[in-house]
Amino acid sequence: MNCSKNNKYDIFIIGGGINGAGIARDAAGRGYAVALAEMNDFASGTSSASTKLFHGGLRYLEFFEFRLVREALIEREVLLKVTPHISWPMRFVLPVNPEMQVESYTPISLVLARLMPWMKERRPTWLIRLGLYVYDFLGKRNILPGTVTVDLKNNEVGKPLQEKYKIAFEYSDCWVEDSRLTLLNVIDAQQRGATIYSRTKVMSAIQEKGVWKIQLKSEEGKNSFCSSKILINAAGPWVVDVIQNLAHLESHDKVRLIKGSHIVTKKLFEHEKCYIFQGEDGRVLFAIPYEEDYTLIGTTEVEHSNIYTYPECSNAEIDYIIAFVNSYLANKISKSDVIWTYSGVRPLYDDGASSVAAAATRDYAVKVNSSAGAPALNIFGGKITTYRRLAERVMSEIDQIMRKKTDPWTAGVALPGGDTSIEGVTELRQSLALQLPFLDKFTIRRLIRQYGTQCAFIFRNINSIDDLGEHFGHGLFAHEIDWAIANEWVQTAEDFLWRRTKLGLRLTKSQASVLEEYITNFLDYK
Repeated sequence: MNCSKNNKYDIFIIGGGINGAGIARDAAGRGYAVALAEMNDFASGTSSASTKLFHGGLRYLEFFEFRLVREALIEREVLLKVTPHISWPMRFVLPVNPEMQVESYTPISLVLARLMPWMKERRPTWLIRLGLYVYDFLGKRNILPGTVTVDLKNNEVGKPLQEKYKIAFEYSDCWVEDSRLTLLNVIDAQQRGATIYSRTKVMSAIQEKGVWKIQLKSEEGKNSFCSSKILINAAGPWVVDVIQNLAHLESHDKVRLIKGSHIVTKKLFEHEKCYIFQGEDGRVLFAIPYEEDYTLIGTTEVEHSNIYTYPECSNAEIDYIIAFVNSYLANKISKSDVIWTYSGVRPLYDDGASSVAAAATRDYAVKVNSSAGAPALNIFGGKITTYRRLAERVMSEIDQIMRKKTDPWTAGVALPGGDTSIEGVTELRQSLALQLPFLDKFTIRRLIRQYGTQCAFIFRNINSIDDLGEHFGHGLFAHEIDWAIANEWVQTAEDFLWRRTKLGLRLTKSQASVLEEYITNFLDYK
């Protein structure tokens, strides 16, 4: 554990997901004394279980969430510029199906039912095109191209689809490595002076004379104590648990726990564009090229009642996703095609507007609470795309509490490894391939997508494949693992194989076991 002088902080953050990490980075960069505690590995919950997109949320327009969509659309290009190694533009293909419906409870459906009764619960082609026009207009695009109409009979994107689909709309959004984004914010926060407590649980937070007294317990069972002027509750699904059982705040705010599940299959189509499919129930589903050889499909929206129940993709959800995607694909898939599944719980702010999971707002809420005698900020909801803007909102509240004036700064400052341009990523690959000619092309691409400009430093003393040390399979060597342990808080094989990378899809169980033993021995020796 790193510690500030006397363990006294201006800001203490509970939660090492994307919101907590983003706030820690922003606050540290403004000169505040900051600490962050995460009880597990960083991004081990919701922040590694997203659909991996920087997107405005086309579907949210049907709920008239214009402010949220506009903010997210503008953020796409801001984040692309500061994370070009872990995010990149993608084109999304939306096949037109006049038979598709919109959920009856959405505001747009209610308007259509009133003004055009014959259009009740329908999502007509003109409405989709209007929505995409608004999507393009709200986004103020400089990098991403706008929407075009595609003839599926004369385009490669039509080949995987059933013949009944004749045309589609193609628009822009972006891919992002979600868990890596979280980690890079934590790394940058630490480099700017923040104290990071990994695998450390906050046992209690008690107000004494206007200051929070915080007790911590490490994974090894070691207790420590610190104090902070402000407490930030960015615990995600555990936000209400922190309010009620840890900080003992008076609050009527509630959270909706919505489980989203995804499946991963072998590659279902050869091109690099994504699909967004409309379902007969009014929902949408993404099918996205994933890790070069796979397809990622999701997500579902199911109520999740208990934060202490680990979210898993149920058989019913798998069946739902398969049936959904099979209504579009020419070559149908089955459960035997599913290689991996994952689920995450979205902690959406419960504004009481609807009892339907899909209708819960995706907007974030920042609630200042001083009921315990010292200020606390509780963070509800949000999207991975708007995490940086959420952090700026939090900082404006903190400045008021602390009676300081600090300036936003994160919009134009690259995250670690991202100090290049979108076009510069190709040059980085070429340079690394010359530096490490004994590594295959897949590994070179993976390393650049993972570390960006840091690769030149990480592998600066590597002159031959023998210099990389033990090989665990698929281009993963001991040299990289040693770096990750020393610089990225890796303590288990799972940390590296599923959150620092997605090599868990490729390594066999025996290879993963060898890696686990290596990491354990490394940490014991250290």
